[in-house]
Amino acid sequence: MSYLILAGAIMLASWLVSSRLKSKFEQYSKVHLQNGMSGAEIAEKMLADNGIRDVRVISVAGQLTDHYNPMNKTVNLSEAVYNQRNAAAAAVAAHECGHAVQHAVGYQWLTMRSKLVPFVNVASTYMQWILLGGILMMESFPQLLLFGIVLFAATTVFSIVTLPVEYDASHRALAWLENKRMLTQQEQAGAKDALKWAARTYVVAALGSIATLLYYISIYMGGSRRD
Repeated sequence: MSYLILAGAIMLASWLVSSRLKSKFEQYSKVHLQNGMSGAEIAEKMLADNGIRDVRVISVAGQLTDHYNPMNKTVNLSEAVYNQRNAAAAAVAAHECGHAVQHAVGYQWLTMRSKLVPFVNVASTYMQWILLGGILMMESFPQLLLFGIVLFAATTVFSIVTLPVEYDASHRALAWLENKRMLTQQEQAGAKDALKWAARTYVVAALGSIATLLYYISIYMGGSRRD
């Protein structure tokens, strides 16, 4: 029961943060940049100013699909961010370039996260089935649940490592936007607020992952005590 209450609270927090993030981006999408630059142009300038010449800025379909791909060195911006000329687009474009800068300078947390990606991809594919099977077979084969917990722990570590990566990328983005005087004071404030709420989605996700991991551990420990 205590886990259900905690899970409900985290789900509520996640919904509230996501809703707030959506409203913030809608708000700052109406704050048009006085410099007239699109998200793509912001990204290309930030890369150039940091001496990064081997990263391409490309447009990808969908919403909230913005990301940096260290494998092929591309800053992928959703169509809206790529083409629009507002504070929200500037914030997202600069943030994704922040990841490119991290990659270029060998930022340790990004390096760690990148190394975890292959294992986390495999773990995410199978762990729910392993955890379910482990719970059902707790009395006869508790090691299966323990294996599932180890897999889930890897995804939890990944979500925790993601926090400094995301916050640092936002810090780099905002510092560059301010130092290069890319935005007006109002636009800079909007970009900062938008990235703040975006970062909070990762905080809620990490807390949810930690709570779920503890839940599975409690099931395993409870079964072990019965044995």
